Amino acid sequence: MSWKFTRRCIAVCWALISANPLHAAPNLDGLAGAWSGAGSMKPKDGAWEKVRCKVAYGVTKPGRAFSLDLTCASDAYKMALSANIEQNGAQLSGNWFESEYRQGGKISGTATDDGLIEARIEGQTVAALVTIRTRGNHQSFVMDAPGSWLSQVAIELNKETR
Repeated sequence: MSWKFTRRCIAVCWALISANPLHAAPNLDGLAGAWSGAGSMKPKDGAWEKVRCKVAYGVTKPGRAFSLDLTCASDAYKMALSANIEQNGAQLSGNWFESEYRQGGKISGTATDDGLIEARIEGQTVAALVTIRTRGNHQSFVMDAPGSWLSQVAIELNKETR
């Protein structure tokens, strides 16, 4: 498995956990619960590949912080990611760790009251820009990492109802 692919997948997963629900003001509490979905990833010099993801979000500080456990897999790859994210007004920050490949890093970004997230994901060898839109129980995001092995990602998630 390509190490560069792993790093880019981690960035993609981070994008999933940074999504913010639609509220009168940015607030992470609406993420609590299970989400799942699918999408595709495009290597710089290859064809698009389908990916499936499941995410469990937990509120750790109401209105200010949450945690997550995420698993994403394609026919050829799998990863497990955990993260802790804090919100200070519109600002987002936090840390992530991918346990299978033992990599981690930081994220920074902003959230707006209309469900838009714009974030930068960084690690020792990872850098990506992510745009996320959340409307109700649906999240979509696009990651752009020009020049990297995994240059583009597009994923759609839906919140599971019980």
